[in-house]
Parts: sequence; C-alpha cells; structure tokens
Amino acid sequence: MANPAQATGASGSDRSEKNAFLTPLFTDRRVAAVLGLGFAQGIPFLLVYATQSAWLVQAKVPLATIGLMSELTIAYKLKFLWAPFLDRHDAPLLGRWLGRRRGWIVAAQILVALSLAGVAFGDPAHWLAWTVAFSLALGVAGATQDVVIDGWRITVAPPERQALMSSWAEIGYRVGNLAAGAGALYLSDAYGWRAAYLCMAVLLAPGTIAALLAPEPPAAPLPSGGFVETVWAPIRDLLARLGPLAVPVLALVAGFRMPGYVSSTMAIPLFKTLGYTNTDIATVTKLFGFWIALGGTFLASAIIPRIGMMASLLIGTVVASASHLALAYLAWHGGHGGAAFWTFAVTVGIDGFAYAFASIVLITYMSRLAATEHAASQYALLTSLCALPGSLLAGLSGFVIERTGFTWFFVGTSLIGVPVALLCLLVARRHGPMEAPAG
Repeated sequence: MANPAQATGASGSDRSEKNAFLTPLFTDRRVAAVLGLGFAQGIPFLLVYATQSAWLVQAKVPLATIGLMSELTIAYKLKFLWAPFLDRHDAPLLGRWLGRRRGWIVAAQILVALSLAGVAFGDPAHWLAWTVAFSLALGVAGATQDVVIDGWRITVAPPERQALMSSWAEIGYRVGNLAAGAGALYLSDAYGWRAAYLCMAVLLAPGTIAALLAPEPPAAPLPSGGFVETVWAPIRDLLARLGPLAVPVLALVAGFRMPGYVSSTMAIPLFKTLGYTNTDIATVTKLFGFWIALGGTFLASAIIPRIGMMASLLIGTVVASASHLALAYLAWHGGHGGAAFWTFAVTVGIDGFAYAFASIVLITYMSRLAATEHAASQYALLTSLCALPGSLLAGLSGFVIERTGFTWFFVGTSLIGVPVALLCLLVARRHGPMEAPAG
C-alpha cells in the first residue's frame, strides 16, 4: 500500500499531466487552432466515397461501379506530388493577405466547400458523371487541405510541442469524421442527401475561422534546384537512410493497411444489403464506433512504449486483418432485414477497434521513419504509399463480390495480412523490436 506522501505525489502528477494537456487549449492559440483545423481535415475524406456509397446504393448504382468509384480518393494517395509546390509558392490572392500556410489552408477549404455543393446538386441515379466529377474535385481539394494543414502544424510549433499539437489535431479529426459519417447519414435520412452535403460544406466554417485566427509561421526559404529536385530530394534521403531494407520496409508500409482499405470499400454496401438503415449505420459505425476507435487509439498509445515498435506492428496487422472475419460472420449471419442490431454492433465494433489500433501503430511507425528536415514531404510520401495499393485493389472489390459474395470476400481480405505479418518479422529480425530502421 502506498504511503500518503506517495499517493499525494501521484495525484499531483496526474493533475499536472492533465493540466499540461488541457491548459494550452485555452492559453496557446496554436493549440486551439489545430483543433479546429483537425476538425476541418476530418470532413472531406468520407464524403468523397465512404459515406457517399450509401447514397449510391440507394440510387441503385451497380456494386461493380460503386467499387470502382472508391478510386475517387486517389488524390489522397498522390498528394506527395504537389506537396512541394505548396511549400514553395503562395496561394493566389490569399497568400499575400494571410501568408503562405494559412493562405493555402483557406483556399483549399473554399475548394472543398464548392466541391461539396457540387456533389449535393448531383443525382447519381440519373447523372452519375456529375457525381464522379465533383467527387474527384472534392478528393483533390481535401487532400490539398491535408497537406497544407500538416505543413502548418509542423512549422508553427517547436518539436517539443508537436506531440500536443498532434493529439489535439487527432481529436479534432475524429470529431470531423463523426460529423461527415454519422452526421451526414442522419441528415440524409431526415432531409435527403442534398441537404446533408450542403450542411457538411457549412461545417467547414470552424476550420476557416481557426485558419484566420491562427499564427502564420515564417515562410521557409526556397530550396535549391527545380521542382523535380524538390520532389526527389526527400525520396532520395529516405531510401539512403533505409539502405538494404528499403524494399521490405516500404512494402510493409504499402501493405499494412491494404486489407483495411479493400474491406472498408464494401462495408457500407454490405450493411445496406443486409437491410440496415442509414441511421442504424451511423449509430453503430460513427457514434458507437467513435468511442470504440478512441479505445483502440489509447490502447495502441499505451502498448507501443512497452513492447516496442515492431512487435506493435506485428500485432496491429494480425489483429486488423483477422477482424475482417467479424464482417464475414455478419455477412454469413445476415441482417434479418436490419433486425439483428446487436450482431451488427458487435461485429462492426470488433473491426473498428482493430482498425483504430492498427492505424495509430502505423502512424507512429511512419513518423519515426521520416527525417526532421524532410518531415512533411516524407510523411506525405509514406501516407500516399500506405494508401495507394489498397485503394487500387479496392476498385475491383465489387467485381469480386459479384462472383464470391460478401462472406468469402471478407475472408479473403483477412488473408492479405499474412504476407504483411511476414514482412514485420523480417524487418524486426534485422533491426530489433524497438526502433524503426531509420532510427
């Protein structure tokens, strides 16, 4: 049993840590700003495809076409291509008034809002090309917003403040995701999809206000060389530091979330096929799922320092891939016309918890791989590499389901994790359980 002095010290330490996390939200406008900017980051991605897939199913768009439309998120996988341009040049008009970082943030948010309005006034049942065009524009605008906000976050605060900034950005992002997921689905049931998308455009306002009130970091000096050299320099540095393990490490990053990308493409079509309403889906995947995801996030944050980076990666890929068997069970069990609510909630909760755990593990690993001098460019490159293969493969998911059905499709996605787990073992064997190869 602890003595009173020890107990008092522990309590004081807990209060100090809590205050160190909460107080800056009210005393440091960078922290308050990153919360609002994180919220804005969380809105566009789901509305490009994931939430929209429920609209597409209602519009009776064929599953094969719905699967192909997952490729509309391609801009999020290719954002590293234009990230250096955003580092080097000011936004037209707004850059002179707000500065390079904030100018691009507001410009990107304006484009996101216009793209959301464009999708809102479409009708995928009768004019799918309109929906495709504006969804693609939304993807480009949303990916650009991610790049410029991440660039602002990295440059506006010193290294010792980055963990706090990232934590509040993640909280804001999850709330924005909740609005774009549950909020949009609830609104679509109550008022229709047009109203839902227009409301999402209005919800960008807190992010714009945050950008206007945020401090502008000093503009970085222009790097030497042309645009090609600017793009190639961070790639060359990463490959040089990884050395002989460049191929297995980059393959590990590329494959780690591949099962999740392929699986998530057809999750909402599965739920709709089983008879669950948009409100049911929003309640389970977004409201209930929000707290489940926080649990997975906290567990990953606690486990990584204790068992090491590579062991956490191995657990993450195994657990996340195996969790797709829960969706396979749901597909096999059937929704009984949407009546089997708790079966739905439990199976989706298992998948969501594992997904959140694996995502935090991968984010931590990629952050360790990036060098300080190339942090923004290399992190954009790694996140693009992480997303691109799974996104491309996900485009075929509708064709696969038409031949195999949902049950065997989700069993198949779980098996994708086997070679990734072997890559984890290979990299860990060469570099030990704690550190990333770049460390």
